Amino acid sequence: MRQLAFELSTPPEPSFDNFVAGANAEAVAAARGLAEGTLAERIVYLWGEPGTGRTHLLRAAATAGIPVFDDVEQLDAEQQQALFSAVNAARNGEGSVLAAGTAPPAQLPLRDDVRTRLAWGLVYQLRPLSDADKAHHLRTEAARRGMRLGEDVIAYLLSRLPRDFASLNSVLDLLDRHSLARQRPVTVPLARDALSNNSDG
Repeated sequence: MRQLAFELSTPPEPSFDNFVAGANAEAVAAARGLAEGTLAERIVYLWGEPGTGRTHLLRAAATAGIPVFDDVEQLDAEQQQALFSAVNAARNGEGSVLAAGTAPPAQLPLRDDVRTRLAWGLVYQLRPLSDADKAHHLRTEAARRGMRLGEDVIAYLLSRLPRDFASLNSVLDLLDRHSLARQRPVTVPLARDALSNNSDG
């Protein structure tokens, strides 16, 4: 008889402290400084492929109350005007703006004046994390949940899953439930069983 799994650990709110910076330390420091009011520049734009942590950093900065604009390439006319006005205000010393998208400013499908203004401040490309960075994240997040992942389990997961944080965290949720329900530690066979059952249903 399987034990019912309940009261799983809730993922922490995105913050600068729980972001795995990897090769993006300078960009993370700039975003944190902008949010904390210690950065001389008032406009920061981050760009990178999905899974590089753009949304995490914007959500972390938003808790400080600064305007944030995510996925700027998808902004409609009204939202582009809001971004335009926010950047102008920041340039005049009234507040700060953190924005993010999938491409550098010049390649965004936005109004010319909006693209130009996004390039006024600091622009950083967020680089994908290395396998070592992702393994570190799996270890740290698993430990926070009270799980222990052996190096063989981590290698197994990294070789079979998408590498973005959302996918890695989702599989940790799955393993947590599977381990609790079966009252067994997380091993490669248990991980294989959990992933197989999940894909079946």
